Amino acid sequence: MNSLLPSGAASPALEKTHLRLGFVALADAAPLIAAKLLEFGHAHGLTLELCRQPSWAAVRDKLLSGDLDAAHALYGLVYGVQLGLGGPRTDMAVLMVLNRNGQAITLSKRLAAALAEQRTLPAALATLGRKPVFAQTFPTGTHAMWLYHWLAAQGVDPLRDIDSVAIPPPQMVAALAGDKLDGLCVGEPWNTQAEAEGVGETVAYTSEVWPDHPEKVLACRRDFVDRYPNTARALVQTVLEASRWLDGAGHRDEIARWLARPDYIGIDAALIAARLGGDGGASASASAFARESASASTRLPVRFFDDGAVNYPHPVEGAWFLEQFERWGMIDARTDYHAIAAQINQTQLYREAAARVGVAIPSAEMRRVMPK
Repeated sequence: MNSLLPSGAASPALEKTHLRLGFVALADAAPLIAAKLLEFGHAHGLTLELCRQPSWAAVRDKLLSGDLDAAHALYGLVYGVQLGLGGPRTDMAVLMVLNRNGQAITLSKRLAAALAEQRTLPAALATLGRKPVFAQTFPTGTHAMWLYHWLAAQGVDPLRDIDSVAIPPPQMVAALAGDKLDGLCVGEPWNTQAEAEGVGETVAYTSEVWPDHPEKVLACRRDFVDRYPNTARALVQTVLEASRWLDGAGHRDEIARWLARPDYIGIDAALIAARLGGDGGASASASAFARESASASTRLPVRFFDDGAVNYPHPVEGAWFLEQFERWGMIDARTDYHAIAAQINQTQLYREAAARVGVAIPSAEMRRVMPK
């Protein structure tokens, strides 16, 4: 890999100029949507083609087949593929973090009411008279990790006390409305949509599990970086500029209107905007109880840039997901988590890209407060 390139240095020739980027219908796909609609790639020699995917499994499969060059992806999905969990093992790369915070846990109205009355989640679950069903979006994904961690903190064993199912984000609200679920963990705007339709109540935010946690990443196969290093760097430059744009005055409302289009998310822009600029207001007594009882009561807004503090792919954060895989019995204990994370997270490439677009690198390895 080349040494750091100063801002304004001549751009090396790109090995590939047309890129197919995958995304799932979620508000945190905003950096890729902005990058395309504002054509930030053109300044860096790239033409972007956005390809909406129906599920995270589809994102995984199309990255592995080469149908997608890179994608908006769950952090934990990338690490799961690296280890061969739930599919073929393939060397993967995290190019940058796309956002922090912005996910939530929503319960059915019945269970939320029981939680408000019973005051503990185990007691509320007992009122169902059967084993509860909770949904996440991918077995090794971030939502599964946030959900399991939150349940365990409430005294519920996610491996024994519930049935956990994987459902694509856009299908979550319908499953809740059809009484197929008792709770879910998903990104926005689907928690907001569940409340708007009167079928669910948000009781916790993932920033209460881990304040300013990394969520979606820009991911690709490792051989894409090896074969097209200049292109990969130009892609990071492009998405960094889009992320910086999202922090501009009025731009969250503007991106919400774009995300509302049928080819992106396809729901009311007001629902998307409701939590795009912040985690929104508490809705009812169960939410208030959840905030009071949470081990960390931090409710933070979704972040896309913050002068580059959001986007650096810290390997120490990636290693946390491997620790969670061990905790929940997905892998046997091993001692090389940080070495694996250092191979996946492309920190040198990120540094080069950031230098070329004038984005600061966070000091050393930022020591974020990570949950145990």
